Amino acid sequence: MPVAIITGASKGLGRALGAALAARGWDLVVDARSAGPLEEAARELRRGGARVVALPGDVADAAHRTELVAAARELGGLDLLVNNASVLGAEPLVRLEEHALDGLRAALEVNAVAPLGLVQEALPLLRASSLYGTPAPSPYIGDNSHQTGTEAHKSTGGAVLNISSDAAAEAYETWGGYGAAKAALDQLSAVLAVEEPGLRVWWVDPGDMRTDLYAAAVPTDDGAGRPLPGTVVPALLRLLDAGAASGRYAAPGLLDGAR
Repeated sequence: MPVAIITGASKGLGRALGAALAARGWDLVVDARSAGPLEEAARELRRGGARVVALPGDVADAAHRTELVAAARELGGLDLLVNNASVLGAEPLVRLEEHALDGLRAALEVNAVAPLGLVQEALPLLRASSLYGTPAPSPYIGDNSHQTGTEAHKSTGGAVLNISSDAAAEAYETWGGYGAAKAALDQLSAVLAVEEPGLRVWWVDPGDMRTDLYAAAVPTDDGAGRPLPGTVVPALLRLLDAGAASGRYAAPGLLDGAR
């Protein structure tokens, strides 16, 4: 069975994607900072028979990242690495003139440094994956004007899915610290895609979602009009199923192209 690591999997998009992969027969290594919610999510994921290793911890901790990759190795390897765990750096969000520098450092550590560290740990397993063994299709999938893919290439490895944000590419008041951290993740993803042509590397803007992260960012907005994270999962599965070319994608565009 294919194996995935999903960080930040106790709730929101990470949990929803984990449920979708478990339903398809994937084995999972999942993490979150809070042990209780993570184990609750893991119990749900195991109901269909998937092997699920739940490891509470902080992705900013190098020892924890090593533990995650070791668990995937014990399950048989690694085919998909999902860097989903994220922090804002300031809760609620504030203008740059008020942004604590320690908060910005934390955002960069969790949103950019930790994903790179996890990629570095996981690269030998991802390179050895046989998830994809055919040439990638055209980098354009449907009508997805926010996507910039690399040229098609022959891939015999696994995939890295980095969850980004439109704040990485657009200037929104008070989103400067978080956006800068996600922009760093985007650039790391783009360079990784060039340096590792045997892998699929996707950095995806999931669009607006009703999540605890957004509620903490903007507590004055109840988020009632925002879609639930599960509505984004079909877009991510579309990338996976298509073996899409490495690149930046916007989930709404992928969903539009799928209709």
